[in-house]
Amino acid sequence: MNLSKDLMAASSTPLVLGILADGESYGYDIAKKVEQLSGGALNWTDGMLYPLLHRLEQQGFLEARWRVAESGRKRKYYALTDLGKRSLREQQQQWQLITQTLSRIWNNTQQPAGALRDGHFA
Repeated sequence: MNLSKDLMAASSTPLVLGILADGESYGYDIAKKVEQLSGGALNWTDGMLYPLLHRLEQQGFLEARWRVAESGRKRKYYALTDLGKRSLREQQQQWQLITQTLSRIWNNTQQPAGALRDGHFA
């Protein structure tokens, strides 16, 4: 499935904040968790992920610090700030409203727009 750029952009912040709600992590691990949780449907590139992490850090949602991992490699770890936790709660409420509304719309729709009905497009 090829997701639109608009949907990817809109969902990237709550995805990152939600992942970091479980504890600090580094960029590559965040991208792998997104891929795993999406069943492989979402594959973030470095060019998409790192500008997002830097923007969230500049907005005060994340704090970052360099650490040496068990492998001996130096990595930048990101963690939620209190502001990031508040933003995550707000975004959860917003996305729940959107998904509930979409579900109601789609469950009440008999046929998708543009579907054939009696040999003609509706």
